[in-house]
Amino acid sequence: MSDLSPEVIETPRLRLVARRPKHVGVHEAYDLCSAPEMDGVTRYMPWSRHETPKVTKDFLDRGESSWTDAESADYAIIPREGEEGAGEIAGFGGLHTEWDRRVGELGLWLRPRHWGRGYSGERAAALAALAFDVFDLEVVAVSHVAANEKSQRAIEKYTAALGGGLDGRERNSIVIDGDPADELRYSVSREDWLATTGGDYDAEFRWDLDPDDVR
Repeated sequence: MSDLSPEVIETPRLRLVARRPKHVGVHEAYDLCSAPEMDGVTRYMPWSRHETPKVTKDFLDRGESSWTDAESADYAIIPREGEEGAGEIAGFGGLHTEWDRRVGELGLWLRPRHWGRGYSGERAAALAALAFDVFDLEVVAVSHVAANEKSQRAIEKYTAALGGGLDGRERNSIVIDGDPADELRYSVSREDWLATTGGDYDAEFRWDLDPDDVR
C-alpha cells in the first residue's frame, strides 16, 4: 500500500475517487465548478464558483498536495451503476486530518440534482469508518453555517446515526462573502461510534488500483 489513504472508497451507491489530477480532469471539474448552479451551492461556503480553469487547476493541485502530505483524503463523489447520473461527478468531499489532535474534519458539497438522495450520510459513514478504523483517529467533526438548514438536517441525521451529536455554536467562526457568520459544530467519538455501530460499516477501501480501474 503506497498511500495512507485509499485511492477509491466504494459504498452501496457511491464510488469515491481520489481528488487528484490523474483521476479528475481539470476541464471536467471546471465544467462543474463554474456552472451557474454553483452560486446556490456556495451560498454558505467561504468560496465562490470558479471563474477560470486556473482556479480549478489550483483546486485539484491542492487535493494532490494534501493527499501526498497526508493532510486530507479528498474525493470526487460519483454515483455507481443503477443511480441516476451514474459515472458523473456529483460533488466533492473529504476528511481533513488534524493528527496532533487525533481529529478528522468532514467536508462536502454536492450538485443540486444530487441533493435529497442521502448521499451525504452514506459518504459520512464511509469517511467516519476511514477515520476510526484506518487512521486510528479519536474524533470525527463537522460544521455548517448556522443559517444553512439543509445541511443542518442532513448533519443532524447522520451524526446521530454514527453515535454523535451537536457540540455547540461557534460565534463568527467563518467569513462568508466578507461577513462573519456563526457555525454549528457536531462530533462523534470513536467510543460512541463503536457503541452505536459495533464497528460495522458498508464500505470497501481500495489501494493501489490499476489506473484504468479507478474511474
